[in-house]
Amino acid sequence: MLNYNVRGENIEVTGALRDYVEKKLQKLEKYFDNVPNSTAHVNMKVYSDRSSKVEVTIPLPYLVLRAEETSPDMYASIDLVTDKLERQIRKYKTKVNRKSREKGYKDLGFMEMPNEPVAEPEQSFDIVRTKRVSIKPMDSEEAILQMDMLGHNFFIFQDSETDGINIVYRRKDGRYGLIEASDED
Repeated sequence: MLNYNVRGENIEVTGALRDYVEKKLQKLEKYFDNVPNSTAHVNMKVYSDRSSKVEVTIPLPYLVLRAEETSPDMYASIDLVTDKLERQIRKYKTKVNRKSREKGYKDLGFMEMPNEPVAEPEQSFDIVRTKRVSIKPMDSEEAILQMDMLGHNFFIFQDSETDGINIVYRRKDGRYGLIEASDED
């Protein structure tokens, strides 16, 4: 069963908005044999130009569903993000189930839909180039400087304090993000 964590930035999350989000996201549950016990994290933002952005992240046992959409209307953004998540599930469910079985995970529980339209041809993930990088110990500020000097959108490095492998990246808004690798589930 999905739980919901709905929050807003520059907008009050009314009962009507919360109910609409939950109703729309509940439609995704039909794609699972057993709906995983997970929390759908929903963040709604309103910008100064009055556009509305909805971000949804649903961490599942071996997969994270994530989508975001922006439109002039909050309800339209909710509809668009739900449609995007549904397309993701439909597109990848067969591939994800097969890969998870190959790796020894139990089936992720995506249900085969009897009246589902014929799936698009399976997308190929051909790797066209391989790069080897030497990972050097540094702090995140030095990693950002290295990334900027190379003109890249991300940079992999070893954190000099924790010895963990981290990634810094440039976000769409021009700011920076940090991904810290973890062995924890």
